Amino acid sequence: MSLASDVDVARSTFEQGRGLMFRRSIPDGYALVFPFDAPDTQWLHMLFVPFAIDALWLVDGEVRKAKRLAPFVGLGRGRADTVVELPAGAADEVAVGDEVRLVE
Repeated sequence: MSLASDVDVARSTFEQGRGLMFRRSIPDGYALVFPFDAPDTQWLHMLFVPFAIDALWLVDGEVRKAKRLAPFVGLGRGRADTVVELPAGAADEVAVGDEVRLVE
């Protein structure tokens, strides 16, 4: 199963800090991926994000947490070396323990 075909990777501190803020929406099939050097607690907030998203916290490609974050007020945290943000509903079939891979 493919979660997204249009993937952006937020590598810089600025890109990771900005995330999806100030966008009006994201299209179906889109993902924003945040790679980190090592597993650690990663926080997500929905400040200035006017739409819901699904978020996945991964360690070595394994889903450790999945959560729907509400517009503007959503907050989530989990241990991860990679975080994936998707349109709300895109990760409905994803469960803790599943493997998610980024394929170029």
